[in-house]
Amino acid sequence: MSIDSIVKLSPAFKDYLWGGTKLRDIYHKPCDFDIIAESWELSAHPDGTSMIASGQFQGMLFNEYLEKIGLSALGTKYDTNKEFPLLIKLIDAKQNLSVQVHPNDAYALQHENGYGKTEMWYVIDAEPGAGLYVGFNKDVSKEEVAQRIKDNTIMEVLDFHPTKPGDVFFIPAGTVHAIGAGNLICEIQQSSNSTYRLYDYDRRDKFGNPRELHLDKALDVLNYHKYEPIPFKGKVSCKYFNVSFVYVEGKQQITLTNDSFYSITCIKGSGTLTLGETMPINSGETVFIPATNFILTVEGNLSIVISKM
Repeated sequence: MSIDSIVKLSPAFKDYLWGGTKLRDIYHKPCDFDIIAESWELSAHPDGTSMIASGQFQGMLFNEYLEKIGLSALGTKYDTNKEFPLLIKLIDAKQNLSVQVHPNDAYALQHENGYGKTEMWYVIDAEPGAGLYVGFNKDVSKEEVAQRIKDNTIMEVLDFHPTKPGDVFFIPAGTVHAIGAGNLICEIQQSSNSTYRLYDYDRRDKFGNPRELHLDKALDVLNYHKYEPIPFKGKVSCKYFNVSFVYVEGKQQITLTNDSFYSITCIKGSGTLTLGETMPINSGETVFIPATNFILTVEGNLSIVISKM
């Protein structure tokens, strides 16, 4: 079966209470929610599945599309015994997100019937004073963290990082973290929705109920050591994903290999992608490229995030 060399994706949306309107105001996302906290740009996860928005399979859910094109289109590195491995989001934090942590694979498979969550953040935009909480600012104990949650002093031991466009943070499973208000972020992560909240500022959901915390599980999986930032220059590589950040002004050729599928998210600007066929891409859009050994030509004035296994 002949398949399209590039397909555009349409995201699934989330209206979590901390979200804003930037995904609609800046990226013109077609969503009727009053607030758009997240757009799941590339997702085969059952909690929010993206959709094919171009080509012969237009209108098909992404997980159904993956079944249609076959496992060979996901690349030689793809483990056929596992689920589709990546989830890519755009996140608009008008308010602070909860203080949270994600389990690793071993813990999640035992307790959540799914895989864990290692992730990374690329800061697209940050308002004055915005920042991210990543890890602890000193070594702590399980007992100290539990007491600080009770005392409402947990924020005092979190490591705060002021943010600016282009900042990159790698968040291994077990790392306490919280996205601060005023950040617009591209998140690349394992395809998992396992999140344990430690602290949520005593916020209430839209029905007036306190938001659920998951203290016992969170305390089980936390890394209690002081966070040590890892400097990144141009790309992030780990066992779960490989991500490159590319700015194109004019024309640039990118060599693709058939060990993995590729996803490209345009963060800023616009241009075209040519891989046999030519497809326009604008800021806020994401495309999926089945595994191939050909050369991708990118033309225009744009910043892109390239993700693969």
